[in-house]
Amino acid sequence: MTQIAGVDGCPKGWIAIVLKDGHFARAEFFPTFAELLSVLADAQVIAVDIPIGLPGGSEPRAADIEARKLLGPRGSSVFATPPRVVLEAPSYRKANRLSKQRFGRGISTQSYALRKKIFEVDVCAAEDDRIYEVHPEVCFTQMNGEPLAYSKKSWHGQATRLRLLANAGITIPDDLGGVGKIPPDDVIDAAAAAWSADRIANGKADCLGVPALDAKPNPSAGQIWY
Repeated sequence: MTQIAGVDGCPKGWIAIVLKDGHFARAEFFPTFAELLSVLADAQVIAVDIPIGLPGGSEPRAADIEARKLLGPRGSSVFATPPRVVLEAPSYRKANRLSKQRFGRGISTQSYALRKKIFEVDVCAAEDDRIYEVHPEVCFTQMNGEPLAYSKKSWHGQATRLRLLANAGITIPDDLGGVGKIPPDDVIDAAAAAWSADRIANGKADCLGVPALDAKPNPSAGQIWY
């Protein structure tokens, strides 16, 4: 039996959608990524919507460039992954100033806000090669054959994404227990990540970008899988 997990960041932690043989098995919340890995020790692949493999300099990651191009009108959902040294700055003001001084451009507040979760995964990915980076919009574009017309925050957007998941054999139950308190777009994104994780486990996945190993290497670092 193939067991995998798709993961997305959510308020106060992480949401994981676990599939067995490509079908929904359960949804779980974890306060830390390390705890998630411990509980999901039997999962063959763990796909997470977070950058893995941070740039060392000013050149943007090829995976981010390719993902924006693939997504077309939804390309703005892909944030430019900041260099490691910028994310290591202790405040947004210092990070933005350092980025401008060293690389000639600032850093968005959205990118810096992901700092804690990026470093959480960064530490784990250096020791666990089950972890792959994914991007839900890339996943849904592959499922749909073209970029989606509506935002994941909209009713039409969420209905379309749930339909695409169901067509792929992933049906999310109406009742998720305590996990049902998590914002619906985070649950749906985790399910899209699980779709990619299952493809990776079964040798059907493709990826954007090229391996870009930095000081904290992972075999898939620098690539977005789908």
